[in-house]
Amino acid sequence: MPHYLTFALVAPLASFGAIAVGERRSGWDRPGRSAVLGLVGACLGLEREDDAAQAALAEDYALALLCHAPGRLLADYHTAQVPSAQRGRRFATRAAELATKDLNTILSRRDYRSDAWHLGALWPRGAVPRWSLEELAAAMQRPSFVPYMGRKSCPLGLPLAPAIAEAADAPTALAARHEAGAETAFRDRWLNTRPGAPKDPLIVTLDSADAVDIAADDPRRLRTELRRDQPRSRRRWQFDLREELVLQLAAP
Repeated sequence: MPHYLTFALVAPLASFGAIAVGERRSGWDRPGRSAVLGLVGACLGLEREDDAAQAALAEDYALALLCHAPGRLLADYHTAQVPSAQRGRRFATRAAELATKDLNTILSRRDYRSDAWHLGALWPRGAVPRWSLEELAAAMQRPSFVPYMGRKSCPLGLPLAPAIAEAADAPTALAARHEAGAETAFRDRWLNTRPGAPKDPLIVTLDSADAVDIAADDPRRLRTELRRDQPRSRRRWQFDLREELVLQLAAP
């Protein structure tokens, strides 16, 4: 059976940013592929300018997420001062922007999620990925850069606690982690779950191209969605569309 690297994605405050246009910075209810791979890249110590390493991370690994609790939506409003737009004018620093005389005040909204609880699973797409699962796990245990959930103001609430295990497929690996992971002892208190409360079905997502082991008539299949969160260039903040398969597992 294949091996999977599972880990916890738990934070008191998280930002799962969607496409950002203008002053409204909305967010998804679960992490994007680019965000999770960016967190893994931070653990490895990858720079944004290292195109080869970033491409290897984006292309060589499949990712699945178990979404147990999306977290409560929290809207944060910012006021900021920016200079008027002028053709050909560029500012090297924020201080240079604020030194101009033609400042305008703008209002922007950023969406966050409070008390988000997700699990992730990584596995190699090819026979010889750039990093082994053991190397990725070691990086998660001793990250080179500080990992965070979307924005630097959103630190992790629990350790990633990476673990490698065999399973029939990624949803099975995540379901097993959900039942017996290192973070399970904290889950009910974290989410303020009442004893004996009915449990909702679990949602698992993964790239449709990585779901070759899941039959077309598998009863776990729920729907497919298009998401623009496949990294193309970290330096230029460019992302491609991909098709994501959403599965529904029976309540544990």
